[in-house]
Amino acid sequence: MSWWDDGADDEDEPDYEADIRIRPNPKANRPRTKQRPAHADAVTARVLGVDRGRYSVLVDEGGPGEHEATAARARELRKQAIVTGDLVDLVGDSSGATGSLARIVRIGERTTLLRRSADDTDEVERVIVANADRMLIVVAAANPEPRVRLVDRYLVAAYDAGIEPMLVITKTDLADPEPFLANFAGLGFPVFRSGEEDMPLTEIGAALVDHRTVFVGHSGVGKSTLVNALVPSAERATGHVNEVTGRGRHTSSSTVCLHYDGEAGAGWVIDTPGVRSFGLGHVNPESILRSFTDLAAIAERCPRGCTHLAGAPDCALDEAAAAGELGEAGLARLDSLRRLLTTFAAA
Repeated sequence: MSWWDDGADDEDEPDYEADIRIRPNPKANRPRTKQRPAHADAVTARVLGVDRGRYSVLVDEGGPGEHEATAARARELRKQAIVTGDLVDLVGDSSGATGSLARIVRIGERTTLLRRSADDTDEVERVIVANADRMLIVVAAANPEPRVRLVDRYLVAAYDAGIEPMLVITKTDLADPEPFLANFAGLGFPVFRSGEEDMPLTEIGAALVDHRTVFVGHSGVGKSTLVNALVPSAERATGHVNEVTGRGRHTSSSTVCLHYDGEAGAGWVIDTPGVRSFGLGHVNPESILRSFTDLAAIAERCPRGCTHLAGAPDCALDEAAAAGELGEAGLARLDSLRRLLTTFAAA
C-alpha cells in the first residue's frame, strides 16, 4: 500500500463536484452560434431608398403583387453597405401595411456598383448606387459654368463601373453649349440639349426605357427639375444658384429610385444628391481603357507598364495614330481617352 493510499473506500469521500452550484441561464436563451438560418422563406425586393436606418423596398418587382414595404437591416449585415438599387432578401412582415417592418437578411449579387471617394487620396469608397446600367450626367451650359474635368470624373467612374454614360446639357438658352460639348465629341455617347422652354423629355425618356439610369450632376444644374419633369410624382426639391459664388445649393439629400412610365415604356430613374467634387481614389485605370474597346485592342501591343499617355515610350497608340490606323474619329477618341487617363493620373 502506498503512503498516500489509506485503504479507505472512494465512496466514503465527499463528492465535491456535486456541491458545485451551476448557475442557470438568466435569459433562458440558447448559446450563440455562427450558424445562421437559411431563410428559405425569404422574399426578394429592390431597395428604393434609405432614410435613417429604414429601407424603402419594392416587393415582387414587375409581378402581380408588386408593392412597397419598409425594412430594417439584420444584425449580421451591420457591417455591410446596403444601397439604393440593391436586390435584397426579406423575412418577417413584408406586406407593406402601416406599422409593418420586414428584415433584410441577404444582399444579392450586384451587376454594377457606382462609387466615389471623398477625395483623390482617399481609398475608402462611398457606394452611390447598385445595379444601374446607365448614367445620365447633367451639366448646365451656364450658371453654374460647366466644368470639363468634373464631367471627365463622372465618365471615369462610369467606365470603371461598367455603366453606359449619357450627357444632358441644360440652360442652353443662357449660353451656346457646342464649345463645351466639343470636348466629348470623340466618345460617341448620347447627348441631349435642354432649355428652359424646350426640355427633350421624349428623347430622354426613350433612353430610360428598360434601363436603370442614375442621374448625377453638380448642384444647381437643374437635375432635380429634370427628374420632376420626367417623374411628376417625384416632388424632388429644387434650388437656385448663388449669384455671388456661382454655386448651386444642395437640395436632394438622399439617393432614391423612382419609377419612370413614359410613352415608349417604363424604366427607373435613380436621383442622387448634387456634388461639387467626385474623388477617384478607388478607380483602376485599366477599367478606363477597357471602355474604349477599339483602342484597348491596339494597346495590347504596348510594352508592359505603358501609361498610354501622350509621349509614353513605344506606345502602340501613338504608332497607330502615326500610321493612319485610327482615322479622324479614332484620333478624337484617343484624345478623349488620354484626357481621362490624365485626369486620373493627376488624382
